[in-house]
Amino acid sequence: MIIGQDIVTLLPEIVLVLYAMVALLWGVIFTKKDSSEDSGRLPLYVTSLVLFALALWIALNPEETRLAFNDTFTDDLLARFAKVTILLSAALILLIGREFLEAHQMLKFEFPVLVCFAVVGMMVMVSASDLMVLYVGVELQALSLYVLAAFHRDNSRSTEAGLKYFVLGALSSGLLLFGASFVYGYSGTTQFVGIAESLTTESSTGLLIGLIFILVGLAFKVSAAPFHMWVPDVYEGSPTPVTALFATAPKVAAIILLARLLFEAFGEALQHWQLILIIVSVASMFLGAIAAIGQQDIKRLMAYSSIAHMGYALMGLAAGTPEGVQSMLTYIAIYVVMNVGTFSFILLMKREGRYVTDIDSLKLCARQMPTHALSLLVLLFSLAGIVPMVGFFAKLYVFLAVIDADLLELALAGAIASVIGAYYYLRIVYLMYFGDDDGERLDRPSSLVGQAIVIFTALIMVVGVINLLELTEMASRATQSLFN
Repeated sequence: MIIGQDIVTLLPEIVLVLYAMVALLWGVIFTKKDSSEDSGRLPLYVTSLVLFALALWIALNPEETRLAFNDTFTDDLLARFAKVTILLSAALILLIGREFLEAHQMLKFEFPVLVCFAVVGMMVMVSASDLMVLYVGVELQALSLYVLAAFHRDNSRSTEAGLKYFVLGALSSGLLLFGASFVYGYSGTTQFVGIAESLTTESSTGLLIGLIFILVGLAFKVSAAPFHMWVPDVYEGSPTPVTALFATAPKVAAIILLARLLFEAFGEALQHWQLILIIVSVASMFLGAIAAIGQQDIKRLMAYSSIAHMGYALMGLAAGTPEGVQSMLTYIAIYVVMNVGTFSFILLMKREGRYVTDIDSLKLCARQMPTHALSLLVLLFSLAGIVPMVGFFAKLYVFLAVIDADLLELALAGAIASVIGAYYYLRIVYLMYFGDDDGERLDRPSSLVGQAIVIFTALIMVVGVINLLELTEMASRATQSLFN
């Protein structure tokens, strides 16, 4: 039965959708309007458990490539690599965000349900082999994230963040759909395989125009410069757990989708899209490195940091080689771990019981929480790419792939941007250990889960070098599934 095989291929997505629908019905039927936050704890914990279980299930799947629904949906090692990363990061962010959500009366059953629907959209994105499936995944993710950005309804900045993200997200979706219509009009198909075949016969100007519009639409999703304008305000205004989600899972989904689109559908047009990626990569790295220097809010600083790091990841794609894709996969996996740990620390930042995000509040916090300050130091060194942290090797792999592709100038630009970007990471370290003593200190951390994740991710940045070859081997197998 072909339909049965298709359903088996999509079973993780179907299970997550069914769970989200059941959780939504349970919340509507059994949750009272005047109930306490306790009603939101159970869905949050259960959702985290479901996401962990699905990640394990996908990781244990056979390594064979499976296609579904007339080859419009691909379940291969690349998709599974991305899905496991997305599921694990979303589950961890739900756990570290519980205390923040409770403190702001936002721990409602709708929150984990919206995260589930967003994750389903991301899972569809990384498996899409058709422009229509691609668009469905992008929109399912985006619609959920619009609501999550504005989830703190009593906060005007959260509402503003949701509105800005909605307006600019709708614009990017329109550009993406417009580009897809161009590609369909000139190739006669929406499937990646068919588009690639049409490019082998003739290189149509219409196809290339469509590709440019699609790249612009996806650059918004990746938050790459110069299509980054929504990122700082949305990161700052959104609830911190939502900001942590923005900085991790959607980035993985968008850049894996971009890799699949470029190499499966437009691989024959490498010389046309490579220059675009190089320009976007350089712009992202330098804008993220320079604009973050003057930031006083750590969430805005992490926004510009994410723009810069997406520039480094795009360097791997710009190489246009299997080694470049492999380095990008390694980089994005390490990037997610670094950001989960950093945002876990941000969610521990409280003064007199109130959550704070101003960087000056970190002054001499090493005296108040020495273990956590040391963990943040390790994470920031890794984000800056300082030896011997894992983040250094992530950048090294990308630089080597770019050099092997004879793009020495791009590697040099990345190295310069990395040196500039190290300043604002080291500035935080300086404040934690040598800042002025103004008498105002952060409260001692109370979230055991958040503390554990900060310390654990910092340990990964140090001892993860031992298992780095295993990660690169996984990335290599995932890359092979893309180029076979």
